[in-house]
Amino acid sequence: MRRFDGFDYMDIDAQLSEDERLVRDSVRSFVEEMVLPEIHLHYDRGTFPKDLIEPLSKLGVFGATINEYGCAGVNNVSYGLMMQELERGDSGVRSFASVQSALVMYPIYAFGSTEQKDKWIPAMAKAEAIGCFGLTEPDYGSNPEGMITTAVEDGNEYVINGAKMWITNGSMADVAVVWAKLDGKIRGFIIEKDRPGFEAKEMSFKLSLRASDTSELIFSDCRIPKDNILPESGGLKSPLMCLSQARYGIAWGAVGAGMACLHEAIEYSKERIQFDRPIGAFQLTQHKLADMATELTAAQLMALRLGRLKDEGKVDFAQISMAKRNNVRKALEIARTARTVLGANGVTGEYHAMRHMCNLESVDTYEGTYEIHTLIIGHKLTGLEAYT
Repeated sequence: MRRFDGFDYMDIDAQLSEDERLVRDSVRSFVEEMVLPEIHLHYDRGTFPKDLIEPLSKLGVFGATINEYGCAGVNNVSYGLMMQELERGDSGVRSFASVQSALVMYPIYAFGSTEQKDKWIPAMAKAEAIGCFGLTEPDYGSNPEGMITTAVEDGNEYVINGAKMWITNGSMADVAVVWAKLDGKIRGFIIEKDRPGFEAKEMSFKLSLRASDTSELIFSDCRIPKDNILPESGGLKSPLMCLSQARYGIAWGAVGAGMACLHEAIEYSKERIQFDRPIGAFQLTQHKLADMATELTAAQLMALRLGRLKDEGKVDFAQISMAKRNNVRKALEIARTARTVLGANGVTGEYHAMRHMCNLESVDTYEGTYEIHTLIIGHKLTGLEAYT
């Protein structure tokens, strides 16, 4: 099959700067050379490709938009293009980078003390420390404000009790940014993995995001120093700001998954012969390809506009919700349709479409379900809340 060299029906490249194209092409080559040759094996085994972590740090992926502490300091469009290419490889690889950057480095940078930033951000940029983000609980997903994990002051320490569920990077993480209620108010805490009372249990039997480390975090009278609180965090707004950072990257990542599936469907349709001609020469197949290409192009344009707004400091969280909601659902539809073009071959690990399809089922749910983002958009349009 022909090597992927991009999908650009509307000459979107012309809207990118030379630096943005260079960033994208560097990560694209990394995915071609280091991710795609073995990712299907990790997916089959249910393992995360840890050998990719150090090369990702050298690419400047972790904390890429931070302008200090040894981070790359690229703009938000460049970061989005990084996420696009990583998810073209696999959602699990993009999830790893997204959590490290948007859900751990970002809250430490935004809400942490100088000492916390100095300790963790350079280490995480170099992949000397891996992080995870603990917000979702076994009984509280779409309603994070209902969390029951608590922090109680005890002398010079806080005592944490509770559990967090569906935590990406949880088992391999050196540090967790965990959200808990302190005197009834949601606050952020830095919890190192070696603290007594902190346990990370890897979740097994997943049918999606199999090449990703997903864990449950359990805190049983886990004691941390008072200095481990994120001093500038306060209320639900703080973790939601983190989610906006992650959702932004997901909106781009979904484009990458869609690109991978469309490319595979087009190339397969030109090579697969039935009734003495390529299946791409049949009208029904071309209808599928045209629909996929149209939806993918719309997702690309939405992601790019979102990135420009973010770089201008004008983006609204409800705009991010629209892009996450649309791009992930459309990528999922593209993956499903691409699988039909591949026929029975599409269910094998030799091809990528079904792996992306299964992964996107999770991406459609995490960082806010399709339904929650629908209500965020509806709230923005009407000024009326409909969450309950």
